[in-house]
Amino acid sequence: MIRFLTAGESHGKALVTIVEGFPSNFPISNKYINFHLKRRQAGYGRGKRMKIESDSAQILSGIRFGKTIGSPISLMIENKDWINWQELMSIEKPVDEQIKITIPRPGHADLVGISKYNFDDIRNSIERSSARETASRVAAGTIARKFLELFGISLGSFVESIGNIYSPKNHFEKLLEDKSLHGQRGWVTSVKADKSSVRVLDKAHEKIIIQKIKSAKKSGDTLGGTFVVFATGMPVGLGSFMQFDRRLDADIAFHMISVNAVKGIEIGNGFKSTGKFGSNVHDEIIFEKGKLTRMTNHAGGIEGGISTGLPIVVRAAMKPISTLTKPLNTIDLSSMKKVVSRYERSDFVAVPSCSVIAESMLAWVIAKHFLIKFGGDSIEETMDNFKSYTSKSISRIRKNFRK
Repeated sequence: MIRFLTAGESHGKALVTIVEGFPSNFPISNKYINFHLKRRQAGYGRGKRMKIESDSAQILSGIRFGKTIGSPISLMIENKDWINWQELMSIEKPVDEQIKITIPRPGHADLVGISKYNFDDIRNSIERSSARETASRVAAGTIARKFLELFGISLGSFVESIGNIYSPKNHFEKLLEDKSLHGQRGWVTSVKADKSSVRVLDKAHEKIIIQKIKSAKKSGDTLGGTFVVFATGMPVGLGSFMQFDRRLDADIAFHMISVNAVKGIEIGNGFKSTGKFGSNVHDEIIFEKGKLTRMTNHAGGIEGGISTGLPIVVRAAMKPISTLTKPLNTIDLSSMKKVVSRYERSDFVAVPSCSVIAESMLAWVIAKHFLIKFGGDSIEETMDNFKSYTSKSISRIRKNFRK
């Protein structure tokens, strides 16, 4: 079983990630990890913090001569802004008494954090609940992504809407209709999205969205949106219906909702399918080019909690960023009087970044269930198990059901 653990505060000295359970001998490099960390930081509407930080992971253990050795992989991402926060984030008690934050911001973990952990300073809630932590997750998920690439599984994403502005081309629906989207074609779509400052697939769509972001910034407000993340080149058989917590779709939903500000998720034609007849929703089964497959992919690549071999397609909704330059009303906990919320440096829009983080979360879940299915202490052993399973799948079915 693979697992990862993150540590660190938003303005602390560094973020640390420990990744455990991957087989030995598969190649991974700093350059590859840092490429995806950079993708997380991009996007029009990000805050000033992104101009300070230039995320770069230092591999501290678990990799030798460019390959995993089977031991825990530890990575560190330094917070360059920490130099400006050394006193405020001191590990030792500061010489001068620091001003405590007593005004919680609506929409954040400020109030629930101090209530749960008995803090007398909201700063303690702010630092760990910050989306800065997701840089560690991208580092961990990028290791999973590299592992999956060795088996022909490709991850990608694009932004579908920001501020309720959708493209008339409806790329999400096209994904569900295109059962041939396999291998590197998924990554090609993601590369196209990366060329847009808001990670959309149409220039005209991008232009309208940027205008709305500018309008939101001018009025001191923020915007949310929806994005699509997908995995292509999937094998059949990841996940299980034998127990509720082994279902692939349930695990994906859990990991997606764990990303800061994500408030909704659907797999395949989820919500839209509720208004249709079953005959228009379910994917008809066909035998084509020596494989059992489906005519369409409305199920988003998962049936009964198990991967079908078609692309996994997930759509998620991110709420608007909670910190506004046009503050909302709140309560000062030191006086219990009504005040306006304080401002903590933040983004105006983070949907493009969120879509990249979601790629890493999806990569992690798929890698987890892949190793449950195929196992192996070395990449060579995992590859042998995978090849044996995939090369004989149709012959096994034919043998079992031969009349």
